[in-house]
Amino acid sequence: PLCPQDSLGCGLRTCYRYLNQTSRSFAAVIQALDGELRHAVCIFYLVLRALDTVEDDMSIPLDVKVPMLHEFHSHLYQPDWKYTESKEKDRQVLEDFPTISMEFRNLSKVYQDVISDICHKMGVGMAEFLEKKVDSQHEWDKYCHYVAGLVGIGLSRLFSASELEDSIVGQDTDLANSMGLFLQKTNIIRDYLEDQLEGREFWPREVWSRYAKKLSDLAKPENIDVAVQCLNELITNALHHVPDVLTYLSRLRNQSVFNFCAIPQVMAIATLAACYNNQQVFRGVVKIRKGQAVTLMMDATNIQAVKAIMYQYVEEIYQKIPSTDPSSNKTQQVIASIRAMSLPGGPMASRHHYSPIYLSCAMLLAALSWQYLSTLSKAAEEYVQAGEN
Repeated sequence: PLCPQDSLGCGLRTCYRYLNQTSRSFAAVIQALDGELRHAVCIFYLVLRALDTVEDDMSIPLDVKVPMLHEFHSHLYQPDWKYTESKEKDRQVLEDFPTISMEFRNLSKVYQDVISDICHKMGVGMAEFLEKKVDSQHEWDKYCHYVAGLVGIGLSRLFSASELEDSIVGQDTDLANSMGLFLQKTNIIRDYLEDQLEGREFWPREVWSRYAKKLSDLAKPENIDVAVQCLNELITNALHHVPDVLTYLSRLRNQSVFNFCAIPQVMAIATLAACYNNQQVFRGVVKIRKGQAVTLMMDATNIQAVKAIMYQYVEEIYQKIPSTDPSSNKTQQVIASIRAMSLPGGPMASRHHYSPIYLSCAMLLAALSWQYLSTLSKAAEEYVQAGEN
């Protein structure tokens, strides 16, 4: 395609177009990142989207798909490699992979090394789980590590490589992994019904088998009570990542990186609060309201605000814990530990609730143009309709 000359090269502009076509929730926050980090994260996203599209494509036989996932990272250095047989909705990133891989090779080597390494590890992990179901809770964590924890680790290494964040952010892989696990578990929990309808199972057998003979039985009306108990146990499991999430976010210094990391996390806690003890998870889609999503995106701009949001939602969950729930004690315990970290005036809180910076942020937010607001609400709406993934 002919590109008019402007600040972005032709290939990069195409990459941003693919980003906006394939990402419901991340396009807006990626494009708000500072400097060269924005391009690196955009390319990282598209490379992983391409890998994901291969993993999802049921028309590719296993004996073709497994080596393909294993070798995928090497295609980043092959200018002509592409895959044109896919039937998936995001197949364009595979059909035009040469544009993406070319822009990948235009990135600084520090970024290339991170993206290639994560792509390799993720391909190997995806291939491993193609051939088995998620059994134990340990395997649940392992699966989520491969598909999401590695993304958190890769992004964190990109943040540090850009020097917008301290080197510790990229080095502390446990915290970065927790960021990914919290998001992935939230999606898996919320998407129970959709995954059932598409014949996919991601809930760990070790947990659901205590409530039903088959995972699909949880969708039967006569099993709704045990289904909700199983749901509550998984939500309790996911909440254990919140302390790591707060520690991770408290280390970030760059505003654009903070927003990028915090927004998905507050969306996730709001989603879990909406799903907790909610029979609707087994009957249809549980959505957070668009207005709520916009408010969250606008508020999650500093660590104190994020702690307050987390506190608010775990409080909401706490109020809903049924005394008869088998996990009620565990749920209360994990909420107590989150409260301790997120209480205003708690061990990690600063006394200056409304620092001058915070107030000028408020003025800035107030002055935000309508265009930004409408972009936000569009992103929020896409977030709310996050059913696709």
